[in-house]
Amino acid sequence: MYSSTVEAPVLLIGTAHVVDLAEPLRRTLAARPLDGVAVELDPERIESLLAPGAERRKPTGAPLFARLWSILQRRLGAEIGGGPPGAEMRAAAAFAQERSIPLFLIDDPLRLTLLHLVRAMPFKERVTLVVGSIVGLFVPARVVEREMDRYVESPEEYAAELRSASPTIARVLLDERNEHMADRLLGLRRGGYGRLAAVVGDAHVTGLASALGRRGVPVETVPFRTLRAATAPGPRSS
Repeated sequence: MYSSTVEAPVLLIGTAHVVDLAEPLRRTLAARPLDGVAVELDPERIESLLAPGAERRKPTGAPLFARLWSILQRRLGAEIGGGPPGAEMRAAAAFAQERSIPLFLIDDPLRLTLLHLVRAMPFKERVTLVVGSIVGLFVPARVVEREMDRYVESPEEYAAELRSASPTIARVLLDERNEHMADRLLGLRRGGYGRLAAVVGDAHVTGLASALGRRGVPVETVPFRTLRAATAPGPRSS
């Protein structure tokens, strides 16, 4: 084990919002001593996520594409994930409460991020985003599962495709947020919380690890494919 919390790497755990990874996530968190758990949420989202009946609440007040995404996530969560979206974040919050350690919210406010995204996007990207969101509502779950398998095999290829199709989305939703989350994790370490686990969407893991590395923070990663393999009924090849 590490001789001091300063030497301990930040544990980055990659999840998917439409797959219930609560149990393997809890096992991963329980496998080491922690000073705190950080999650890719802001105060408004954590309040909404933990409120009674949150899984049935319809999204309001967000841009059209964000409301469509929410509807799509709920459908896919029911069809392929075994639970409502956000199960992994609820599990992380519950784990922190059970262990009496702090839960840190390290993401930017979602409403401001989406407003920034809409303002920054060229018209063509906006149209593509809305159309893609509508089409996604009618995509069969089996197609999504195939695409998820392809992502697991080559997440770098998927990221490259996103950057090519919509560089603004990649910059605003991934790159900028990664930098901000890295700054907050660095601040927590400097404040004495050296042994941290951060639960984030898997698309953030590589970029967030790089951002932390540039700040001199050691990192250990547990990607989505590792957690997903732990939920399978039999052995899976990595």
